[in-house]
Amino acid sequence: MSGALAGLRVIDCSRLIAGGVLATILADHGADVIKVENPRGGDPLRTWLRDRGELWWKVYARGKRSVTLNLTHERGQALLRRLCHDADVLIENFLPGTFEKWGLGWSILSAENPRLVFARVSGWGQDGPYRDRPGFGTMVEAMSGFASSTGPADRPPTLPSFPMADMVAALSGAAAVLAALRHRDQVSGRGQVIDISLYEPLLSVLGPAAAEYALDRTVKARHGNQSDNASPRGTYQTRDGKWVALSASTPASAAALFEGLGLGHLLRDARFATNDARVTHNDLVDAALDGAIGSRTLDEMSRLFETHDVTASPVYDIADITKDPHVVARGILVDVPDPVLGSVRMTAPTPRLGGTPAAIRFTGPALGAHNREVYTSLGLDEAELHALTRDGII
Repeated sequence: MSGALAGLRVIDCSRLIAGGVLATILADHGADVIKVENPRGGDPLRTWLRDRGELWWKVYARGKRSVTLNLTHERGQALLRRLCHDADVLIENFLPGTFEKWGLGWSILSAENPRLVFARVSGWGQDGPYRDRPGFGTMVEAMSGFASSTGPADRPPTLPSFPMADMVAALSGAAAVLAALRHRDQVSGRGQVIDISLYEPLLSVLGPAAAEYALDRTVKARHGNQSDNASPRGTYQTRDGKWVALSASTPASAAALFEGLGLGHLLRDARFATNDARVTHNDLVDAALDGAIGSRTLDEMSRLFETHDVTASPVYDIADITKDPHVVARGILVDVPDPVLGSVRMTAPTPRLGGTPAAIRFTGPALGAHNREVYTSLGLDEAELHALTRDGII
């Protein structure tokens, strides 16, 4: 293996997205990630888009070795402890208290491996009155303030169409794991527990909302794609049914946009002359831009943006992304060989390290594909493997 994290051993006992993607990030950078799954069906993520070749699993479990293990059984718990003896990181995302119930709490694991970093992912954190609530991202996206700030004012709060809370938690968790590993290796020699909730990382990316509320009890209303800091800003449909997004947040960019669209006369109107005035009259700004942009095609708007140096772009869907020359030139999308589907297209690992680049080694494997490889490395022989399989432990 190569990559910045080559030599690290990670035991991934998580399910679905947040903990799994955290482990995937580590795998992309060279860590040896052993994915622990229930023998009866494995990670529920395997069922997502199963009719299309388990694409969620292929993408989010890439680069991991899959073993099966029944953690509800004492023999399975003992085997996990053996896996953790020389591991650097353990990741789990069961309800808080579950690992303690299984005899796999921090006091036991750290006594057997003081260098272990134990990353615990949950919806709401390891303590507090909500600790036992199910940790689904939709609940977090609702209660974090994200949904209440997204969408038009006259429409319902808007939830993301992808697992945003999980992905943000995974990114935050990966940074925390690396911080804990550095402290272990450079300062203390010991691992520690990391409490990763889905709730707090998503709340943290919403910016100064808490500061503004503490200052003057301001609760911002939803206002769609408009901004309360800059105008014009939003998405606008072209004559050929395409969409463009723009943000003319400086006087020069706003002037260039208005002049390019033949709306220069509006800049002499007090309602449009300054950014603050335009923010106050955002609806009027949008109406003017809707008319001007709606009379032009996407190609015409793209040329206008270039010639007038306007900060704007087309609104892409995945078909547009796939053929974009910048995406192609940088290799942002890669086709990873797969034994069943031939190949699976994925986003290349990001960010890019110049000296130790990350890489996708293989797609998400079959359930238990690495049982023999991993368990024989612990010293188990064929008879023991047969007995563990027969008894539903692996």
